[in-house]
Formats: sequence, structure tokens, C-alpha cells
Amino acid sequence: MMMHNWFECKIRYEKVAENGMNKKVTEPYLVDALSFTEAESRIIEEITPFISGEFTVADIKRANYSELFPCEEDAADRWFKCKLYFITLDEKSGAEKKTATNVLVQAADLRDAVKKLDEGMKGTMADYSIASIAETAIMDVYPYSAEPDMKPEFAEAGNR
Repeated sequence: MMMHNWFECKIRYEKVAENGMNKKVTEPYLVDALSFTEAESRIIEEITPFISGEFTVADIKRANYSELFPCEEDAADRWFKCKLYFITLDEKSGAEKKTATNVLVQAADLRDAVKKLDEGMKGTMADYSIASIAETAIMDVYPYSAEPDMKPEFAEAGNR
């Protein structure tokens, strides 16, 4: 299983509004990276083809998501932050223990987010309850994917 380090990167640029006027906007994107430096490098690489003109990386902060449930449907164009409580039983005291975790779900609306969250959690053995679901401003998510044609840095590394 692959661990993800999610970073929320805010991009500031001039966008043409519906009325034809230029308007400064700041939009958040989610990037999977090992460090703040890599997050900045990756977001610049991912965003450059889509933004004409200058833009700046206005902010980068860690985003605490344990899991992502992306969706390929065209209507599912929003990201929802879902706070879940996993419920475990303390065998010594017999008390219920709640552990909070955040997951991100791509869906069309709130009802769809709940449905997709439940679908995504089907394989889980743990009991959970949904504490909250809120729409985020996240525009897009860029998970890490290793390039299949990447060669090792040192040729002899593959010969061991």
C-alpha cells in the first residue's frame, strides 16, 4: 500500500471573468509529494499548460487526508472533505474509542458524496460514522504516479 503526502497548493493568477474583465483569483489544488519543494515543483509542472500568463504559488500547506475517492463521472466535478470516526472497542475497559480521519471524495453534490463515500468504504472491516461532509474549494488533485519508462539513476543499480 502506498502512503500519500498531500499538500494543498494555492495558485494565484489573473483569470478572465464572465464579464470579460481580468480578475485575480487564488485557487487551491492538491498534490501528492514528498516535500514542500517537490509539491511546489509538481504544481508548477501540472498547472503551466492550463494557465496562460503569469501565476504564483501563493501558499503550500500539508493536507491531512488518509484516503481519496476519485470519480471519473463528468458530473462529479467537486471535492468533498469527509470527517469520519472509526469506532473501536477497548477490550480492557470495554469503552468505545473514536478515531477521527479525513477522506476526500469527488462527487457531483452532497448526496452523491455520501453515496460515493459509502461505496468507497465497503471493503473496510472497521465500523465508522460520518461526522461531517463539506464541499472544498479544491479545483483538482494530482496524485503521484511513477513514470513507467523511468531508468534507474545508476545503470548498474538494476543488475544486482
